[in-house]
Amino acid sequence: MKKLNRVAAAALCTVAFLSLTGAGAAMAAGPAPVNLGRASSFALLSKAGISTTGTTRISGSIGVSPIAATAITGFALVKDASGTFSKSVHVVGRVYAANYAPPTPSKMTGAVSAMATAYTDAAARPAGVTELGAGNIGGMTLAPGVYKWGTNVKVPTNVILSGGANDVWIFQIAGNLSVGSTKKVTLAGGAQAKNVFWQVAGKTTLGTYSTFNGTILCKTKIVLQTGAALNGRALAQTAITLDANRVILEA
Repeated sequence: MKKLNRVAAAALCTVAFLSLTGAGAAMAAGPAPVNLGRASSFALLSKAGISTTGTTRISGSIGVSPIAATAITGFALVKDASGTFSKSVHVVGRVYAANYAPPTPSKMTGAVSAMATAYTDAAARPAGVTELGAGNIGGMTLAPGVYKWGTNVKVPTNVILSGGANDVWIFQIAGNLSVGSTKKVTLAGGAQAKNVFWQVAGKTTLGTYSTFNGTILCKTKIVLQTGAALNGRALAQTAITLDANRVILEA
């Protein structure tokens, strides 16, 4: 653990040095960002359905494919006259589904294909740190880089991702990702949510009134419990469930 913490500290020192010398503008720490392609314009994207209860508010578009709009529940959808998208009081953006009028079906096919490609890309990146904290990263401050676990990962206490505006984090998780109730994964030093990627093979659960940053690329289900807030994207290869949540797309 101490050795891994020293690695993270050394990376942070490098970031600080680059900032002081002005080199940080030309060189970012960590890996290259994951290319989300046509999935990048979605705050929520699912292959199996999106449901919500309570006063959820999404800033950004949402969509489902290959399933129909009937798999989007709780959003009180109102279809546009064009038939290509819907509006919702819960969404500041558009709502798309595979059964809407062209060109929406091809748009959605491209988006879910890009989501799968991005997941594979994120999972294949060479890891710089493995099995940090035996899957418990609570209380840590993490420098940019690629982190890998063959286990579940939990956030029982607050976590900070500290780095510059162009720095990148990729987290590769073979099991489930769970964030405790009221706990926070926050950004420091100018770090941006659009440069943080959570590749999760299992289920992702953001606990009640938790705060989370980054793009979640999840092979299974993403659950935002009551009051959880996400600054980034939830891109699921199965379903997404929400309950009075706030999701803000950072493009």
